[in-house]
Amino acid sequence: MAKNIIDGKKVASILRQQVREDVQEWVGRGNRSPMLQAILIGDDPASRTYVAAKTRACKEVGIESETSVFPDTISIRELKEAIRSYNKDDSIDGILLQLPLPSHLHPSQIIETIDHRKDVDGFHPMNVGRLAVGQPTFRSCTPAGILELFRYYSVMTKGKRAVVVGASNIVGSPMAIMLSRENDSGKATTTICHKYTRDLTQHTIQADILVVAVGSPGMITGQMVKEGVVVVDVGINRVSDSTTEKGYRLVGDCDFETVSEKASLITPVPGGVGPMTVAMLMKNTLLAAKKSIYPKED
Repeated sequence: MAKNIIDGKKVASILRQQVREDVQEWVGRGNRSPMLQAILIGDDPASRTYVAAKTRACKEVGIESETSVFPDTISIRELKEAIRSYNKDDSIDGILLQLPLPSHLHPSQIIETIDHRKDVDGFHPMNVGRLAVGQPTFRSCTPAGILELFRYYSVMTKGKRAVVVGASNIVGSPMAIMLSRENDSGKATTTICHKYTRDLTQHTIQADILVVAVGSPGMITGQMVKEGVVVVDVGINRVSDSTTEKGYRLVGDCDFETVSEKASLITPVPGGVGPMTVAMLMKNTLLAAKKSIYPKED
């Protein structure tokens, strides 16, 4: 692997091993294994693949998991009732709602139904609010995984110019918050860009740290970044490729060939951020079981 490639698989493997050891210690003290309840709506192949990967990861680290599959015709009321039953079930530590949802289900309404103490994805308004004011909370898994990559590769944020392209509640917005607060010795000066940002290049070209999460293949090119930039490509896009067995290949939001020529560090797609997201989900589920963030007496 090239010297400037961030190996997300390697770092995720290290984190999963740490979680596995922590789970073994936790169970060895007489506690039950942590339990993750996954919720899958409909039969979208990509969503099924993602949930299957997360449940395999659970098994690998010693976390129990179950997946409830509901038809894509389920009503908001029915889904909320199911979630409330999981909230009340003391054997369930974490609840994972696989996104995206069918168009008739409003994600914000469904996410708010999840007990924030079991919200291991870190999407509940309570957890997002605590993140914003610097209180202990479940952090959104993808941004949290990116910060773990920074720690492993000694990427310092103090005094750096960080630019986040993409303002979603899942990645972009929490990433900007974390970058602004991360690092005990200082903070990054953070800019968040979105579809209404004018002249995107004037922002990306100044970035010391660039995080891209928009779902647009190859939108960031080498001409849009400066020498030495650290690039994190969160995008996962399928593009047609008749030379592959599946007829497509996965690419990121960055034009890897031209951007990697300038980047001091860059995540590949696949094999960069994705494995870290799953590893952080495992870590959050263990924290939920331990009541490390929200003690039982709360």
